[in-house]
Amino acid sequence: MGYASRTLTRYYHATGPLRRPEPFRDAEEAWLWTMAALKARREGARFTANQGKVLRPCEPDDVVKCLDRLYRQRRIDLVHARVLRIWGDRQSAPNPAFSRERCDWKLWREAMDRMEWPLRIKGIVG
Repeated sequence: MGYASRTLTRYYHATGPLRRPEPFRDAEEAWLWTMAALKARREGARFTANQGKVLRPCEPDDVVKCLDRLYRQRRIDLVHARVLRIWGDRQSAPNPAFSRERCDWKLWREAMDRMEWPLRIKGIVG
């Protein structure tokens, strides 16, 4: 089986013909989807990008690898990663209107802004 065949079969849905993957609106949507997928995986679900109503152009690990690369390049710190994990588990972004969440919101925005371009280049964000 050639490379092109393997790539195409990755996006084949069991109930129908080949569908086009739909990129995420922004890095925030990609991150929240990733965290939901990782939670499902921890709870025992076998998760792939072609499950659900919308076909996505990546696996959750692809978004995590982007975050890891930014960390290795020292563009994102551990405090950013901590905020992303906490709020990703909550499936919402921090709200700057609440004084207790303002600092987290600043770190969240910095991380999202820094993740946006690498995810866009990979076709994960549209």
